Amino acid sequence: MRFMMFMYPQISDQEWEPSAEDMAAMTRYNIELREAGKLLALDGLRPPGDGASVVFEGSEARVVDGPFAEAKEVVGGYWIIQARSTEEALELAKRCPGVDCRVELRQIMELEDLPQDIQQVYDRRLHIGVEDPSAPEAEAES
Repeated sequence: MRFMMFMYPQISDQEWEPSAEDMAAMTRYNIELREAGKLLALDGLRPPGDGASVVFEGSEARVVDGPFAEAKEVVGGYWIIQARSTEEALELAKRCPGVDCRVELRQIMELEDLPQDIQQVYDRRLHIGVEDPSAPEAEAES
């Protein structure tokens, strides 16, 4: 099972840069996840003031530059992890050395979770980082 963990820091744009101590603790955590074979991807994000949103009103797209006054929480970073169960993923999330933040855990929807008619029209080549058992390379290796 794959999960995405989102970090929501409770800080202002001015506080966005972590301290050396905070970065060292997070680095240790990330290495622990990687060495346990649980870490698939991760990244930290720049502050909301450096961002933009594309808002769709109907099918019309409109760009809104940050910062976003209406946002109560913003994503500061994310991890994609592999776990045997939701309980294991929660235990991994609880070990995060975050301070004044919230970490949200959500299971990633796998193709097999979707109805058969959706699976038939989905192009598996779009699933970056997940092995496609129907790919020509997989057939050649068999």
